[in-house]
Order: sequence, then C-alpha cells, then structure tokens
Amino acid sequence: MDARPLLLVEDEKNDIHLFKHALITEHITNPLHVAEDGQQAIDYLDGVGQYADRAQFPLPVLVLLDLKLPVKTGLQVLEWIRKQPRLETLLVVILTSSSEQSDINAAYLLGANSFLVKPSGHTELRDLVKMIRIYWLTLNKASFEYTEAT
Repeated sequence: MDARPLLLVEDEKNDIHLFKHALITEHITNPLHVAEDGQQAIDYLDGVGQYADRAQFPLPVLVLLDLKLPVKTGLQVLEWIRKQPRLETLLVVILTSSSEQSDINAAYLLGANSFLVKPSGHTELRDLVKMIRIYWLTLNKASFEYTEAT
C-alpha cells in the first residue's frame, strides 16, 4: 500500500470526523490531509501558500472530492486538476451525497476516476472505506508521473 497521503476535500465537519474514524477502523495508515473548500484543495495541489512545503504537504496518492463545497465547487476543482499537465494522472474519486445523473455525467466528463455516493450509516461508510483501501490503495496500479514534476 502506498504511504503517501490521502486528500479529503470536504466541508462538513461531521463527515470529516466519520471518515477519519472509518480510516482508523479499516487500518488505513496513509496520512490524511483535509481541505475544507475547493480553493484550499487547489492551493494544496498547487503547493502554494501554507501548502508550499512539499515535505509537509506531499501530493496525495488519492483525492476524495466532495461536489458541494464553498468557494469553488468540486467540479471546478476537478476541472482545474485535469487542466494541470503535472496532475493529469492524479487519481480523483468523487465522494458526495449527490446521486444526480447530471453530477455523475459532469464528473466523468471532467475526468473523475470514480463517482461514489456517501453512505448514510456508519457501517456502510466503513464498508466503503474498506473498498477504497482494497481497490484504490492496494489493487489499483496508479501512474505516479505527476510526482516528478513537483
């Protein structure tokens, strides 16, 4: 399993807390960085401002991106990511409460690697995080070309 961090882009404090708890329960040891709005996510990925120190804020192995965010929406963040040549292979999984077909279509058209709807219960969230661990952090063979350009 890759030990680089996960970037959770989420503005709901309760969802952040529940996700952190699910990571611990599922023995995911990757550090977790949280961006609470779309602009913070862009700043983190761009390595600017408070995120300029790549030793402290390395590029993530996986971005878990909510759609309904303040400042910039998740779709705006995803569009920005896919326009950055050095991030074009970065894995981005939409993790949102929306199951609107228009959101699903837009996310895939903008280059999302996956679209997951947040489960409503603790057990279901733990199961989802387990699947993230198994598929995205263990089985999936990701391209990490984007790390060399930083």
